[in-house]
Amino acid sequence: MLRKLGAAAALFALPHVAHAQELTNVAQNDSGDTAWILTASALVLLMTLPGLGLFYGGLVRARNFLSVLLQVGAVAGIASVLWIMVGYTLAFGNSTGGWIGDGSKWMLIDLGILREGLTLPESTFALFQMTFAAITPALMVGAWVDRARFGWVVAFTAIWGLLVYAPVAHWIWGGGWLGQLGVTDFAGGLVVHTTAGASALVVALLLGKRQGFPGSTLLPHAPGMTMLGAMLLWVGWFGFNGGSALTATDDAAMAIINTHVAAATAALVWLLMEKIAFGKATTVGFATGAIAGLATVTPAAGFISPGVAILFGILASLVCYYAIQLVKNKLGIDDSLDVFAVHGVGGMLGTLLLGVFLSADLGGIGYAEGTGMVGMVGVQALGIAVTAVYSAVVAAVIAIAVSLFIPMRVTEEEEVQGLDQTSHGERSWQFD
Repeated sequence: MLRKLGAAAALFALPHVAHAQELTNVAQNDSGDTAWILTASALVLLMTLPGLGLFYGGLVRARNFLSVLLQVGAVAGIASVLWIMVGYTLAFGNSTGGWIGDGSKWMLIDLGILREGLTLPESTFALFQMTFAAITPALMVGAWVDRARFGWVVAFTAIWGLLVYAPVAHWIWGGGWLGQLGVTDFAGGLVVHTTAGASALVVALLLGKRQGFPGSTLLPHAPGMTMLGAMLLWVGWFGFNGGSALTATDDAAMAIINTHVAAATAALVWLLMEKIAFGKATTVGFATGAIAGLATVTPAAGFISPGVAILFGILASLVCYYAIQLVKNKLGIDDSLDVFAVHGVGGMLGTLLLGVFLSADLGGIGYAEGTGMVGMVGVQALGIAVTAVYSAVVAAVIAIAVSLFIPMRVTEEEEVQGLDQTSHGERSWQFD
C-alpha cells in the first residue's frame, strides 16, 4: 500500500509498508522463515571467512597475507565456541536489570522451541546471532595487521567478545536498557560496527604505527584479491541485513534492496572522488566505498525506503572518505585498514541518519508513539555515545591486561621479515 506523501518526499516513498516489529507471537514454527535464517547464517559466515579474509589479506604486504587469514579464522573460531558456552546467554538470556543476560542458557541449554515473539526455533536464532558474534571481533583485525602478536590477538578478541560485544548486544537487542529507551539498530550499526570501530581505534593507538607508516612500502600486495573479498562481503551482507528481518517476508526483501543500492551508490561515488582527486579510479577505492555503504545502511536497512538508501550511500562515501584522511593524515593514527573510519564512522553515521529518516513523511516506517524526529535523533546519539565510549574504554583495559601476559606487538625483526614466516613458519606464495 502506497503512502500519501508530499512531492518533496515522493522520491523516498516505500512501495510497501514494512513493519517487522509488528509480528505477533506465533505458536508454531514457520519453515520458510527458518529456512531463510539458516541460509542467512551461511551468508554471514561467508562474509567472515573467505570475504573478510580476502578483503583484508589483499590490502597487506605479501609477507603478512597468511597471518591475516589465520587471525580472521582463529578469531571467528574462538568467538563461536565462546558464544555457545556463555556468549549467547549473556547477550540474549533473561535480562538482569537491563544490563546483561543471565546464565540460564549457557552451553545453549534450555532453548525454547520458538524464540519468544518469533516464528523461529531458538536454536536457529542462536545460530544466526553467533555469526554476528564471530564477524564483529574479526573486523578489528584490520587495525593491527603487520604488527600484532597472534597469541595476543586471540586472547584479546576472546575476552572482548564477552565483555564488549555480548553486553552491548544485550543492551540493544536482548531487552536491555538502551533498547528500552528506544535506541534502534536494525542489523548492527551500533552492536557490530561501532563496537568494533571504536575498539580498533584504541588498539591501533596502543600498538603504535607500523614501520614505514606512512609510506609507499605499505601498499597492498594484491588489490584484485581485495576486490574479490569485497564482492563476497557484498553478497554475504544480504544475509547480514536481510536475515535481520528474522522473517522470509517483504521486510527481508526491502532490507536486501536497500543494502544493495546503498553499496552500489557508495562504490560509484568513491570512484568519482578518486577520479577527481587523483585522475584514476581504483579497485581498492571501489571496494572501500562499497563496504562504507554497507556499514552505513546496516542500522537502517529494514526501516527506510530505497530512495533514502541511495542517500545513505552518497553520504557514506563522503563522510568515510574524509574520516580516513582525518585519522591517518591529520591525527597520524595507523588504523591500518581503516576499521574505524569505514566501519565505525559508517555505523555511527547510519545510526544517526536513521533518527531522521525513520519518519513516515520521508518514507520510513514511522516513529513509535510519543516520539518525534528530535527525540529519536537524541536517543540515537545517546546510543552512539554510550556504545563508542564503553567499547573504547573496555577494549583499552582488556588490551593492556592481556599484554601483561602476552606482548601485544611482535619484535622489530619479526615485523621486517613478515608474520607469515616468523609467527607461523609459512609463506603465502612459493614461486620455486
